[in-house]
Amino acid sequence: MVDTPYDDGPVAALRRIAFLLERAREDTYKVKAYRAAVATILPLGEEELRAHADAGTLTSLPGIGSSTASVIADALAGVLPERLARAEQEHGDRGVTGGETVRAALRGDLHSHSDWSDGGSPIEEMAFTAIELGHEYLVLTDHSPRLKVARGLSAERLARQLDVVEAVNGHLAGSGFTLLKGIEVDILDDGSLDQSDEMLERLDVRVASVHSKLGMDKAAMTRRMVAATEHPRMNVLGHCTGRLVTGSRGTRGQSQFDARAVFEACAANDVAVEINSRPERRDPPTALIELARDIGCLFSIDSDAHAPGQLDLLAHGCARAEAAGIEIDRIVNTWPEARLLAWANP
Repeated sequence: MVDTPYDDGPVAALRRIAFLLERAREDTYKVKAYRAAVATILPLGEEELRAHADAGTLTSLPGIGSSTASVIADALAGVLPERLARAEQEHGDRGVTGGETVRAALRGDLHSHSDWSDGGSPIEEMAFTAIELGHEYLVLTDHSPRLKVARGLSAERLARQLDVVEAVNGHLAGSGFTLLKGIEVDILDDGSLDQSDEMLERLDVRVASVHSKLGMDKAAMTRRMVAATEHPRMNVLGHCTGRLVTGSRGTRGQSQFDARAVFEACAANDVAVEINSRPERRDPPTALIELARDIGCLFSIDSDAHAPGQLDLLAHGCARAEAAGIEIDRIVNTWPEARLLAWANP
């Protein structure tokens, strides 16, 4: 068997494996080793890394196991790592067709999570991957306080995160990319939003979602969601039905609400309806996307990424938007940053 040449280096090989596993929504434990290995070898010079490879001591480095050591050694030798080749074979296809025109028009993503809440990677890794995918902007939308299971951010933690976002943007100045300040804020039982108005005003974009009492009575859920759309700082209604149609978390039926009343409220209050790109959600269902289209709603096609590779899930939402005949200009994340921010902060 002839070895396939590979000249991108060990960091690129490890990051690509992690990216592909994340995009395929593999269990986090299968990905962590590759991200941890990147963090270990990044500070090392090539000479030191090669010395370890030549001596067979790569596994003496923190966080380097036999699998990641093999990837590093092969990449240093200029040979395609077997684990990378297997990941490309198993997960190299996005698993979706259609939507290419919509995907090409997208400038960014309004819904993403970092390890500050229930995401798996640091803020800067999410930003770097967004840049590699061609984004002009990414909105960081970690969870709000009520969602304790997802380590939702208190006002104090959110304020600290905003300083980190500023620092990341300082490092990326001149790159043509902006990490925007955001939140996925819980819609509380009475339709209020789970963060102070002062903090919401400091953000660029706000996604508001229902995460609790998904089985609420239809009339009460309708009142709850309509009230949320009337909040002057709400921009995007996230995964509106809360359903799960497949995946490791099992399935979950959709919340019951008067969709016409909710989408009419979205249209009246200039709130975009999210087309959530996660394949396990497919939220809203097709009939509701078409209803929101006919009512005249704006849309946002978002990845709801909890890991860098999941930022590439946008293709799934784009295919659904194209199939529903959503006009490009009604998708807010096809807009330039200045227009997006003017809409989100009138």
